[in-house]
Amino acid sequence: MTPPTSRTWAKRGYTPVIRVRGRSQRRYSIAALTCYKPGERSRLIYRPKRHTDHKQGGRRSFTWIEYRDLLIVAHQQLGGPIVLIWDNLNVHKDRRMRAFIEAQDWITAFHLPPYAPDLNPVEGIWSLLRRSSQANTAFTDPEHLIRVLRRGLRQIQYRSDVIDGCLTETRLKLTTPQLQAQ
Repeated sequence: MTPPTSRTWAKRGYTPVIRVRGRSQRRYSIAALTCYKPGERSRLIYRPKRHTDHKQGGRRSFTWIEYRDLLIVAHQQLGGPIVLIWDNLNVHKDRRMRAFIEAQDWITAFHLPPYAPDLNPVEGIWSLLRRSSQANTAFTDPEHLIRVLRRGLRQIQYRSDVIDGCLTETRLKLTTPQLQAQ
């Protein structure tokens, strides 16, 4: 991962150059859910994963099974039904993932329109992460990267106001169905 740079300097008239070590074939992915429920604190549920060397036949991203497992854990942690709003990642639209979601009565899934990251609250989490814990950091090895990512995500996880801000930024509204009078 090329480290994000939020500040740099150089002599007047010189363009700053940031040197980055050669590319590693090791890769990390993080899947995350921002969870909102009226009257309760917002939550961030995430799972990092280290992938094996993809040139040796390893995968470069999460599989549908790993997303399925994340949804099951989220359901257990939240203790209720989930309305899932997916972006258009190909794994989210996988036929096996769709079949799993259709078989569960506790998941309702919707897909965002293509190319609409401004409607996805998790994109706000990634932006915060890159601008805070990752900014101006040259990672010494993959383990250093994952330690910093986990620490940054944990800091965000304990700040429900920050997670709420990511939803507010999308301009999406939480709505609940009106209870029927009996």
